[in-house]
Amino acid sequence: MTDLDKIIKDINQFRVDRDWKQFHNPKNLAISLSLEASEVLEHFQWKTLEESKNLSSEKKSQLKQEVADVAIYLLYLCDELDINLIESIKEKLIINEGKYSIEKSKGKNTKYNELK
Repeated sequence: MTDLDKIIKDINQFRVDRDWKQFHNPKNLAISLSLEASEVLEHFQWKTLEESKNLSSEKKSQLKQEVADVAIYLLYLCDELDINLIESIKEKLIINEGKYSIEKSKGKNTKYNELK
């Protein structure tokens, strides 16, 4: 069992123990994922680039909690829709390799359809 498999097992058991699966349909999970991602953003709102790179230990600890919430809701959503996250990432990397060739995209932040 990989670390990811163990985490999925643990969060699913947490949900079962509280009888929350009944509320975890794809729509609700997608909304919750977006809301938690917005809470991540709050930690960077109004900060300079330098400030965003040098969060206090207290702020970083709070941010870690929000990042964990994002990951948990993403894993719940994958579970509900029978999406293998690791396989999805591998497939997306292949797609991105086609969109962003090293020759055209290295060192650039240009979207794939604007690369020359």
